[in-house]
Amino acid sequence: MPELPEVETSRRGIAPHIQGKTFQEIIVRQPRLRWPVPGSLTSTLPGLRLDRVERRGKYLLLATTAGTLILHLGMSGNLRICDRGQPALKHDHADFIFSDGTLLRFNDQRRFGAILWTDAPAEQHALLAELGPEPLSDAFNAEFLLHHCRNRRAPIKSLIMDSHVVVGVGNIYASESLFLAGVHPNRPAGEIEPAACRRLCEAIKTVLQRAIEQGGTTLRDFVNAQGKPGYFQQSLSVYGRAGQSCLKCAEPIQHIKIGQRASYFCGTCQA
Repeated sequence: MPELPEVETSRRGIAPHIQGKTFQEIIVRQPRLRWPVPGSLTSTLPGLRLDRVERRGKYLLLATTAGTLILHLGMSGNLRICDRGQPALKHDHADFIFSDGTLLRFNDQRRFGAILWTDAPAEQHALLAELGPEPLSDAFNAEFLLHHCRNRRAPIKSLIMDSHVVVGVGNIYASESLFLAGVHPNRPAGEIEPAACRRLCEAIKTVLQRAIEQGGTTLRDFVNAQGKPGYFQQSLSVYGRAGQSCLKCAEPIQHIKIGQRASYFCGTCQA
């Protein structure tokens, strides 16, 4: 599913095309997504100026003076900038058309994504209010992570994937960060020492930043605003490489389930 780097890639891709422009028309072809698309959007959005395109965790926030459009790409969604005359495909569920003719198209094959609206401050919305800090911000640091690890028996991989602790560290990037930090994914969080917390915090920031620079990871469905895949999958060290040689020590990469999620690691390099 699109994780933080893919969502940030989408934000950077669409923002120059739509930020500062005025909504003219909204076409909703399929209102039944993860939550129903508000029927009022077709009358609320036209005439509003899109001031900012922001991201919070895996949510895109299209902010206007009257409220914020909240978008989530779900398991398989993407946003594309299209020509206005381009025919809609089967899973193109919504079009946001701006006064200059720019068209932002929301596609979601599995319909686990979301198109929502709030006229209250976005950070107060139920989906956003309890989120942890952004992993690339100064608020996420070794001291913060160590504090949340204390007395926790949960595997460290599960903890860094908990959006109440830190947002946006999805399954792929958790596995890659733990490998870079030399930390076993199944190690109880409460047993992580300060030095390992520092390495892991730095690794999370490094891995996410690299992924953003390479346009995210395309394992199945993700494409950016121009319809192109991400390339970070070519740099994966452990994820999806079960049985292949570790890039550091040549031992086979192992594969287990942690919290019902596939987890990849090197039993030699990660303690």
